[in-house]
Amino acid sequence: MARKETANPFARVRDAAAGLPGVEQGTSYGTPALKVRGKMFVRMKEDGETLVVMCPLDEKDMLMEMDPKVYFETDHYKGWPAVLMRLKKIGTRKLQHRLEQAWRLKAPKALIAEFDKGR
Repeated sequence: MARKETANPFARVRDAAAGLPGVEQGTSYGTPALKVRGKMFVRMKEDGETLVVMCPLDEKDMLMEMDPKVYFETDHYKGWPAVLMRLKKIGTRKLQHRLEQAWRLKAPKALIAEFDKGR
């Protein structure tokens, strides 16, 4: 699947999350991040090619097993509810889905309900 490459890889992440309500761009650990109501759900790693995406631990293990070319972890993230994602290796639809799942972990219940009602 062809993906639009850009000089700013985080622009692709921002675009993929554009339909999610309450999302604001900020920083986390000095790198670009997306937050919902002040809570970070995805951020760019310092290498500029890898995303840190929040996810439940059991889902993280499944993702890494199913698609190790995209999802992985380092020792630093073991036991932490976040998975590392190689941005260049994921298609737009899968990126959108993963961002929505991460957003759902951090968004207030009322915002999620409002989003689901509008679908």
